[in-house]
This record gives sequence, structure tokens and C-alpha cells, in this order.
Amino acid sequence: MSRTNPPPKRRRRALFTAGVLAATALGTGGMMQGTASAADFACEVDYSANDWGSGFTADLSITNTGSTATTGWTLSYSYAGNQRLSQGWNGQWSQSGQTITVSDTGWNGAIAPNATVSTGANFTYSGTNAAPTGFSVNGIACGDDGGPGPGPGPDPEPPGDRVDNPYEGAGVYVNPDWAANARADGGAAIADEPTAVWLDRRAAITGGSAGNSTGLREHLDNALVQAQDHENFVFQVVVYNLPGRDCAALASNGELAADQIDVYKEEFIDPIADILGDPAYADLRIVTIIEIDSLPNLITNVSPRATSTPQCDEMLANGNYQEGVSYALSTLGAIPNVYNYVDAGHYGWIGWDDNFTASAELFHETATMNGASVDDVAGFIVNTANYGPSVEPYFSIDDSVGGTSVRQSEWVDWNRYVDNQSFALGFREELVSQGFNSEIGMLIDTSRNGWGGPDRPTGPGPMTDVDAYVEGSRVDGRFQTGNWCNQSGAGLGERPTASPVPNIDAYAWIKPPGESDGSSEEIPNDEGKGFDGMCDPAYEGNPRNNHNMSGALPDAPLSGHWFSAQFQELLANAYPPL
Repeated sequence: MSRTNPPPKRRRRALFTAGVLAATALGTGGMMQGTASAADFACEVDYSANDWGSGFTADLSITNTGSTATTGWTLSYSYAGNQRLSQGWNGQWSQSGQTITVSDTGWNGAIAPNATVSTGANFTYSGTNAAPTGFSVNGIACGDDGGPGPGPGPDPEPPGDRVDNPYEGAGVYVNPDWAANARADGGAAIADEPTAVWLDRRAAITGGSAGNSTGLREHLDNALVQAQDHENFVFQVVVYNLPGRDCAALASNGELAADQIDVYKEEFIDPIADILGDPAYADLRIVTIIEIDSLPNLITNVSPRATSTPQCDEMLANGNYQEGVSYALSTLGAIPNVYNYVDAGHYGWIGWDDNFTASAELFHETATMNGASVDDVAGFIVNTANYGPSVEPYFSIDDSVGGTSVRQSEWVDWNRYVDNQSFALGFREELVSQGFNSEIGMLIDTSRNGWGGPDRPTGPGPMTDVDAYVEGSRVDGRFQTGNWCNQSGAGLGERPTASPVPNIDAYAWIKPPGESDGSSEEIPNDEGKGFDGMCDPAYEGNPRNNHNMSGALPDAPLSGHWFSAQFQELLANAYPPL
């Protein structure tokens, strides 16, 4: 059931007078239609920025290049990074996600032919500050052919015509269930950020159960409504219900026993494929996150390693992880507008030499068995539902102190990587060398890896010795990189962003912030979820985290259930700050 991805189409972009870098639009902000008709109105936008490193002033001018005056105008564009609006002038400025909307103030609403109006605003940011690449006024793309359009970004692709990066130039679905929880718990500032829909048991497909009130088809119907404000639109869904799921983490065990591979195929994957393949959803770009925390367990947590578990040994022996993942890839990959991203753990799991290549080999073997093909894989995702920073800004793996490499520090412990972005890019090269297509892209889940707040370092640590240097430099606030459950001190990470660096397709919020990783004590339930000591604040660790304390928050509910105390901490410690 394999297929070959068609090459990306050449894209036509709106022209405007500022020379800028690439950007993309995420979120659900709509574009307002103006009073001038498409036949009579055309525009050019000039954009410039006075940048001082942590903020900038954006100056914009709109020129009416058409034959009819406007009686009111609304300008829309998007940034690619974490730029945040502070204040604006000569216009009514607002921001939704990365989308900026500016409307006239009344007195400056009329733009005669060949006339120009100006507006501006101050912004803050961290990291890169690429200028926007597309502008629209009253829904008409500036510099284009004068036809109506919902805003910046490339022209829409025909249904089923896969592109290299589905997130590029696309809006992304905001899950209304999560948004309602976030807004009700003081998170209005981020309630419009896109998060993934989780299908973690069969009942989640149809919905109506606790924690999964909205079913897959209803979510997709909601996505069609949100997509009306965008030329291209992404729907993110986590496919997560393997038999014997999460063999090394009891908190997220699933409903299917280790031998129920036929149930997985026939009652989980097939119904999902039937819905995703409905022609009604053919215009959506559907990103599937395939079975987190599965295949890496077959490398790191099986005998004869000290980190092995009987459950992981069983899943290696029966082959059902590989059979299930390959079936999901081939079945979902046969749908023309589906983009499969396979979970690839994180640097604190498979960043060591004895895990790195072996994991890539296993992934390739799995992606080419039981009818699956490497063409069924759009890319891989790292740090799903985890806390490792995307970038450690104050030290790197190449640093040394007094001739001693940071690899020898207690924290790094001979790993080849210190953050998820360097790991993702390095692992991508290894995956391609093993036989995956050179066009694959990587995703990083940044929903809870911000590590801001008062304890965040502001520069490199002391050079007295390598451990002091690393401890003083690292923004990661965990006791050990293997700690994963409801981590104390964590914050929201980079907001969802397309193409932050080459070969990283997106920073994405796959784990919805505020949803628990597991209960801090045993809670009877009918969801198949067990109790894992790593979720108990008093737990003193195991071989998988070098016997460090868990670092988990107390009083946590079952995995996937709303955890208000954690959500409040994520808001307070967000980096970049809210």
C-alpha cells in the first residue's frame, strides 16, 4: 500500500516592496473584507523595522495602486517567530498567534488611488526576527493580480498534492476543547494557539467519553470552519494506542493488551483511516503523529540493558510495535493529504552513541515492512510530551573547561547532544543515511520546554570546572534528562512556528499544555492507565534516570486529564514570556 510523494509545486508569492526572509502564518485569525471590489482595488505594502535585539519598531505604509478609493481598510500579515505586539499607532492593532491585523482608526480609512497611509507598532521578540513575506488589505493580496485572498502565504495547492512542509504558509487547527480549558484557567493569552488532537483509545475516535468529548469527525468539521480564514490549513492528530503501549512508563499504558495487534488494526487504525480519507477533508493537510514512546523503547529498554523492563522485552519479542507502526504508516500514508511523522524520542533518550544509529536502523526497518514504504513518512518528531529545551543558549556540546569536554560533565554524561534542535538535525542526517528520503522534515514539541521564570540562567556558568559550567549554563531545570512526568518548574516553550530553521518543519504544541502526564498516586480508572513512580514527587528514580528524584509535581490527575496547578506554573514560567 505504498505511494510516492509527488514533488512540491512551485509556489507563487505576493510581491511587495520590502526585501525580506520567509515567514508563515499559524493560528486562526480571519481576514476582514473591505468595501472596494477586487477589480478596482490593488495595493502595495512597504515594511521596515528598527531592531534593537530584544524588540523592534515596525513601520508600514499601504499604497492604493488601484482605481478606486477605500472607505476603510484592514491590513493582515504574519511573523514566523515569537514576535509579540506591545503597542501600535495610526491603526487598531491586534494579534492572534502569529497573525497581525491592523484596521483604520476612522480618520485614516480612506485611501485614494495612488495615495499612501502609514501605521506602526512596537514588538518584543527573542531569537530570530525575520520580516513577513506576504500582506493583504481587505482580503486582497498586495502586489498580486488583484483577486480576493484571505491573506499572506502561498497559493493553495490542489487536494492531495503534497508539499515539502505542510506547515509552511498554513493555519493550524485550534482544538476548541483545549482552548476552553485554557481560557477558563487564566490562559486567555495562549488559548488561540494550535494544539494536537489525541486519539489515545478507540472511544476517542467517536468521542463522548471523559477527556475525549469531541470525536475525530467533529474535530475535522471544526477544522473546515477554521480553514475558511486560510489558504492552507493543517490538522494535527496523535495516533497513540499500540498494543502493550508505553512498555517502560506505566502512567500512559493503553487499553490494548500486548497481543491485540488485530484489534489495533481493525478497530483503531482502520476507522481513523476511513474518517481521514473522507473526500470532505481532502483540502486539509492532516499531520499524524505516529505512536509516541514506542520504537525507541525497543532499543533502550530491552535486555540485556539495565534499563530493560519485562513489558518491553515482550514487545520486542512479539514484534507488535513494529507491525502496528508499519500498518499505521502504510494505511494512513495511502491517503493523499496525510503527512505521517514518526515519534523519535529525544536527545536524552537516544542521543548516546549506542542508541543513535541503532534507533535509525530500527525506524527504517519498520518503515519498510508489511507494505509500508519510506514514502509513507513525511518526517519525524522529537520531544513529544517532554521537557527538553529546543536550544540550550549558553553552552554547546563543543565547549570545554580547562581542556575537559562538556561531554564528561555529570549532566551530559557522554551524550552527543545537549538540546532537541541539534539532536533533531543530527538524527535527520542519520535517518537519511539509513534510507529515508532526503526531503524528510523534523518537528519539535515545544509546548512545555520553555524553562523560564526567575531560575533561568542569563548567561554561561562559571569556568571553574566543567560541572559548574554546565550546571550554571543549562536552562533545563530537571534533575535528569530522563525525567518526563509533570516536571516542576517547567514553562511554556516557543509558540507554534513553521520553519524556524532549515529542515525543522515546525515547532508545534503536540502535548496540550495543562494536560497531566500521569497521576502522582494510584487512581483506579477504566482508561487502562497505571501508576508510574516517576509521577510521584517522593520517588527516588530508577536506572532510566540514573536514580535521580522524579521532579514531578504533587496532586496530579490521570494522564490526559486537566492539571490546573501545572498549567498555572507553565504560564508563569513561559519562555519566551507571555
